[in-house]
Amino acid sequence: MKKNDYILAAFIFLFAGLLSAIIFVSGNERGNFVTVTVDKKVYGTYSLSENQDIEIDTEFGHNVLHIENGSVSMTEADCPDGYCKRQGEISTEKEAIVCLPHKLIVEIESADEQNEEDYDFLVR
Repeated sequence: MKKNDYILAAFIFLFAGLLSAIIFVSGNERGNFVTVTVDKKVYGTYSLSENQDIEIDTEFGHNVLHIENGSVSMTEADCPDGYCKRQGEISTEKEAIVCLPHKLIVEIESADEQNEEDYDFLVR
């Protein structure tokens, strides 16, 4: 390798490190509530400040969502692979637990976020 190859490699590592730091810092805000969506329709919205178990029974199957100390996890699911139970706890904005067989998405959100549904119209 020549001198310019080392400079290029150092620049790439520096850029990757900087990009990773930006992503890490910007995505660590804890959410205030969790939104459960089934088949693209909002099933419910629940506060992360209240410890609770939420049973989700739909035509697609049965799931139990566990909220404790500001974190959410899937504790029960009767889907064939059970992958949603192995996704672990989520607690920061934009994190999600997905159960594809049940068409279920559990996503952490913050109270200061605004949904497109809150607007009368949207111009793009």
